[in-house]
Amino acid sequence: MMWAYLILAAVIATPLVIEATRKRMNAAARSEAPGQFAELPDGVTHYQWWGPENGPVAVCIHGLTTPSFVWRGIAQGLSQIGFRVLTYDLYGRGYSDRPKGRQDVAFFRRQLSELLDDQRIDDDITVVGYSMGGAIAAAFAAAEAVAIRQVVLLAPAGMTDLSGGFFRRMMTLPVVGTWMALEFYPNILRRGIAAERSQPGASQRIADLQEAEINWRGFIPAVASSLRGILREDLRPFHETLQKEGVPVMAIWGRQDDVIPITAADRLIDWNPTVQTVILDDAGHGLTYTHVTTVLDHIHEFTHQSG
Repeated sequence: MMWAYLILAAVIATPLVIEATRKRMNAAARSEAPGQFAELPDGVTHYQWWGPENGPVAVCIHGLTTPSFVWRGIAQGLSQIGFRVLTYDLYGRGYSDRPKGRQDVAFFRRQLSELLDDQRIDDDITVVGYSMGGAIAAAFAAAEAVAIRQVVLLAPAGMTDLSGGFFRRMMTLPVVGTWMALEFYPNILRRGIAAERSQPGASQRIADLQEAEINWRGFIPAVASSLRGILREDLRPFHETLQKEGVPVMAIWGRQDDVIPITAADRLIDWNPTVQTVILDDAGHGLTYTHVTTVLDHIHEFTHQSG
């Protein structure tokens, strides 16, 4: 019986030990990072500016597992058409800190508000959100509608429950969920990245950087916290507010997306019938880096019309 307890203890301890031995995000790790860092109340936030200093501001918000490097092509394109583009790493990802706490709407909205305050940006903002960043973008824009010029959503989360499946549902549980995430999510994420590598237009550089995130302490717990936080919240009121306040919104979807089903587009229209909807027939979830030119063309046309 003692051996059984020892084996069980070893099984329980293994993912915790692996997490404790992962690399820590600190000053040494940040020494060669692009961009700059803001000391915000909840921790250090990594950010980067692109484009002309006097251009209208566009803030790009990344998703659940892929930090701000996902915006490189889009940010360069937006800067070329005159935007001053701000990209940043959400807490728990990239070069930003790993503060503890529930990663819900309030958590992410606070980070963005404090970053914009730090950068003295308070008006005429275009918000661009990808995947989970789309949920953050909608929540932030609804709360700050008077300061928002327009909202662009790329394969946005928030219209469907992404906690489906046994392991993802288990990860939404406190304590047990974090252990399950540490034990199983690295391989789940690696399989998803491997599947994307074979898709047309896939970026091997993006895939390598995505996989490298797993090696940083705090990344997997942050993902689990978001799955039990913002990705389980009801976002309908935020989208309804955007319609009520007359904020122009465009949503671009990939018909081949196996993360955010295309049926989410219909639900978003139910919530906000004024949304301008674009569906890319040959795109999957990675449209921010697989369909850069097409996405930029649609954003350019939309911002020209609504601006």
